[in-house]
Amino acid sequence: MEWAELVTHAWWTFAFRWLHVIFGIMWIGHLWYFNFTQTPTMPKIPQELRPGVARYILPEALWWFRWGAMMTIISGLILAWMEGKLVGVITLGLNATPHVASYASLGIGMWLGAIMWANVWFIIWPNQKKNMGLVQVTPEERTRAARIAGLASRVNTMLSIPMLYGMTSVHFY
Repeated sequence: MEWAELVTHAWWTFAFRWLHVIFGIMWIGHLWYFNFTQTPTMPKIPQELRPGVARYILPEALWWFRWGAMMTIISGLILAWMEGKLVGVITLGLNATPHVASYASLGIGMWLGAIMWANVWFIIWPNQKKNMGLVQVTPEERTRAARIAGLASRVNTMLSIPMLYGMTSVHFY
């Protein structure tokens, strides 16, 4: 590569790294908001005020939550590809002789992030649509959907800790 190409590549890598961090903060910030703030606070809110949260705050927060997840995974995959690490990271470093530990660490973080992303899009969001009344279901199905969405969200919260460790510990190798 020529000097100008290297500078351009370095700039785009830097830009995608920051986009990945910003989208990740948006995603995990909302995840932690739901699990550490909104969910434990809802029982304290007077019954007559709860529909306002479900009607105005929850849909908006879920929009940012799920699209933060989508943009985090997309920007992370692009970043890994730009750095020439995508295959090594996806395979947890099993196919790479140098930097095996860092590829494994980053790969574990990436795979946990992918599981969490799938939970957001294929478990949490479809069940939250039932919970919010965007999909018409019986009251029993609504209660079940809220429980499933809540459990998947708690799983994601627990997975976020080793995921964040895996994604950041690469800097220790």
